[in-house]
Amino acid sequence: MNFDYTDKVKDMRERLLAFMDEHIYPNEARFFGEIAANRAKGNAWIPTTIIEELKPKAQAAGLWNLFLPRSPRAPQGLSNLEYAPMCEIMGRVPFAAEVFNCSAPDTGNMETFERYASEELKDQWLEPLLRGEIRSAFLMTEPDVASSDATNIECSIERDGNEYVINGRKWWSSGAGDPRCAVYIVMGKS
Repeated sequence: MNFDYTDKVKDMRERLLAFMDEHIYPNEARFFGEIAANRAKGNAWIPTTIIEELKPKAQAAGLWNLFLPRSPRAPQGLSNLEYAPMCEIMGRVPFAAEVFNCSAPDTGNMETFERYASEELKDQWLEPLLRGEIRSAFLMTEPDVASSDATNIECSIERDGNEYVINGRKWWSSGAGDPRCAVYIVMGKS
């Protein structure tokens, strides 16, 4: 299927391809070397220097937060249809999406904050996520159920006055090992 993309999207795609050629592909060996060195030191979660060096360049190139459509907080955000070919390009290198602040679980968590959070929570958590200053985690899976199927979630969330009581046990928590992780989104049922 052939899509007729706007000039804006075509331009962004060309800038993304050029960025990949200039900054991402030449640094693959350096990235994997940094990961190996971190593992040898006992912690593969240590943020890599190369990604942190490339983030400001991606921002300056206007290739930042491309995943978040129709948000005044991320005006460069694309629709899913426009974003899909950008993902295909970023997906060619395992670390590329993080350089553009387009990596999971942050993208889904930022979408959740954008759609459902109060302005106060957006200021507290969404803004630093959009700036790439912090990372986030998504807690969905549970040890005794097939939690990749959300209908099996057992973790309960019950209102108690002005607070909520969360009762459950999470198994895999995507993003929680990153030392920059400052906020967790928990999937449960009420």
